[in-house]
Amino acid sequence: MKKDGTLHKYQRLKTNLKNRKPFLRFLGLFLFLAVGLFPLSLVEANDLDSALRGLGNKSRAKLKVAVKRLGDIGNPAALPALVALKNKRLQVSEDGALIIIDESGDHGHDALSGKQVDIKSLDLSKPRINNSVRRVLSVAIGKIQLTSDDPEVRLGAARELLKRPSSDLVVLVEKSLNEESDDKVREIFFLVLAKEGLNSDDKEKRLQSLEVIAKYGNNDFKTDLEALVDKNEKGEYLENDPEIRKTASKAISSLERRQFFINQAANFFYGLSLGSILLLAALGLAITFGLMGVINMAHGEMLMIGAYSTFVVQNIFKEYLPEFFDWYLIPAIPIAFTVSAVIGIILERTIIRHLYGRPLETLLATWGISLVLIQSIRLIFGAQNVEVANPYYLSGGVEVMNGVVFPYSRIVIIIFVVFVVAAVWALLQKTSLGLQVRAVTQNREMASCMGISTHKVDMYTFGLGSGVAGLGGLALSQIGNVGPELGQLYIVDSFMVVVLGGVGKIVGTVAGALGLGFINKFLEPVAGAVLGKIMVLVIVIVLIQKRPQGLFALKGRMADN
Repeated sequence: MKKDGTLHKYQRLKTNLKNRKPFLRFLGLFLFLAVGLFPLSLVEANDLDSALRGLGNKSRAKLKVAVKRLGDIGNPAALPALVALKNKRLQVSEDGALIIIDESGDHGHDALSGKQVDIKSLDLSKPRINNSVRRVLSVAIGKIQLTSDDPEVRLGAARELLKRPSSDLVVLVEKSLNEESDDKVREIFFLVLAKEGLNSDDKEKRLQSLEVIAKYGNNDFKTDLEALVDKNEKGEYLENDPEIRKTASKAISSLERRQFFINQAANFFYGLSLGSILLLAALGLAITFGLMGVINMAHGEMLMIGAYSTFVVQNIFKEYLPEFFDWYLIPAIPIAFTVSAVIGIILERTIIRHLYGRPLETLLATWGISLVLIQSIRLIFGAQNVEVANPYYLSGGVEVMNGVVFPYSRIVIIIFVVFVVAAVWALLQKTSLGLQVRAVTQNREMASCMGISTHKVDMYTFGLGSGVAGLGGLALSQIGNVGPELGQLYIVDSFMVVVLGGVGKIVGTVAGALGLGFINKFLEPVAGAVLGKIMVLVIVIVLIQKRPQGLFALKGRMADN
């Protein structure tokens, strides 16, 4: 019995141990990971801290080693310090602590702990970096950014790596390519590998690289491709393989065709943008010139007044309403229109009304007015240009294709011009004032006999034309600096638009402005800025000889005269 009982206990113990084997295995694995990974993570943290401290080295060679280590570690925690070093905002204290200075330059924090520090009480020095260090920095930052969750950050990193390809990055890029889902980023990765593949000894790899460049590349690759089809002083090809040369030639042709279409798309957009600006500048002149026949040489200064009105509104918002600064353009629109319109009405009532029917005297008087307005602005705001800041929603642009970026400011200006032209057309076609303006334009004497006060119509029309010019100045303030001579840059082009399109015709002004804008932008790349301008003047002269009354001739009194 005893023997049987002992045997029974032994079998029961064996069974219990067998049943607990999975649990024991799991427990052992857990203990192994807990004991093994904790020091491993501690080692990684120590490596990161050690590499970060290396950014404070005075030796550029040691500094480059530290930067490379941080790039190889790939920890995003190192990114702020690397970016600060590249932007010259990383400084070192006497005890070797790394301090990241913020953009204002007044505050800083420790690069390792993140704690705020009083930089005024510290004796800080900047690490000495040069172009060699910057190149290593760019690669290290790109390596870390490739692991970002933000597609835009990865895209920027990929483009940075494309500028400075390296054989050390091939494995990293290939790994990132397999995990990348964004098509734009994948294209850049393909190009990075292709640019490195051109230097390979493997013919098939070089051919594949050429095909990728032909498909996705741009003009930045043209120099590398031309090196494959160049000849030496003896007339011998530098590249021995004829298939490589043939494929490189096809790739160059592909890049040139793509670049041609890119250039035409860019020229079209910038021609439309320039035409829109000319339209705003000339629209008011077309109204006043068509109605009263006044050669207003001070019309450009109405643009200037509108731009400076925008500058004043911006400063008021900056001083008293900083939290609403990005919306200063909304009240600036009616203010720029009103200020320019009121000044135009004052000029018409006091000076210009006495000179109707005397074009030479009108030209001289308005030229004198323009000089007075320019000098007045200089006395008030100074002779230097002033800057009108873009709101956040007008900063940047949209990339419609590789190499073509449409700035938001110019896109909004085009939309704004369409709105202004539509508003002016509705005013002239759908209101009683517009009916009176059209009546006076076609036959002043008959309109006067019908009881229309032609003097008031002249006053309101001149104010309307000046106000529209003020809106043009507001638009110009968003794409360049504002100065006292702003109007002088556009007055000649404005008269060309009016004469070319047809005096007093809005549709003619639109056609003339857009036509001159497109001709300018398409001729400049071919003939250059100066010769292109001369060719534009020749084209305008030829068109006026063929159609003296403009593209859209005015019917009525002005046409008869």
